Amino acid sequence: MKINSYILIKNIVIALAITMFFSCKNSTKQVRDFLAEKNLPIAVAKDAFHVYKDSGQITSKLITPLMRDFRNREDHPYNEFPKGIEIINFENKGKDSITITGDYAISYTKTSISEIRGNVVVINHTEASKLETDQLFWDQKTKYFFSEKRFTLIRMKERDTTRGFGFESRENLSKWVSKNVTGEFNIKENEL
Repeated sequence: MKINSYILIKNIVIALAITMFFSCKNSTKQVRDFLAEKNLPIAVAKDAFHVYKDSGQITSKLITPLMRDFRNREDHPYNEFPKGIEIINFENKGKDSITITGDYAISYTKTSISEIRGNVVVINHTEASKLETDQLFWDQKTKYFFSEKRFTLIRMKERDTTRGFGFESRENLSKWVSKNVTGEFNIKENEL
């Protein structure tokens, strides 16, 4: 009789567990809405290394110690990089590269605009130029940088160092415009 009661209790526990398991009917949308309401990401990646490719060619690499995915936001989905980011973009089949680093970044999915903050450094390895600032906005669709913060632009080939507040340029640091400029410039006499 003891064996039969043991089997009966075991079967009841299994039946209850199965009933509880199949009674959960939260859809993916309900889970996403719950996470959005609690301001929680839908995914977290640690020590992420992501390679982007186009037609078999590597176009960029993203390296970060921590990425939080907030694609569950209806109006403004985004990815957050609270512990810093390093992005390496490759142009002209990998011959030209741009490296972007910062202590914090947030990238909005719908607009393709990113904000990078804290010790922001952009290096154009081909042109030997470097931009340093505390905050930089990056429009990835138009490949354009802009900032209203203090900046330093060093162009090794021209031996120029430009400092100021407010900066705009193409992603490769060419065609730049700045406000409130100071610095050291080497100008040839025939360029005046």
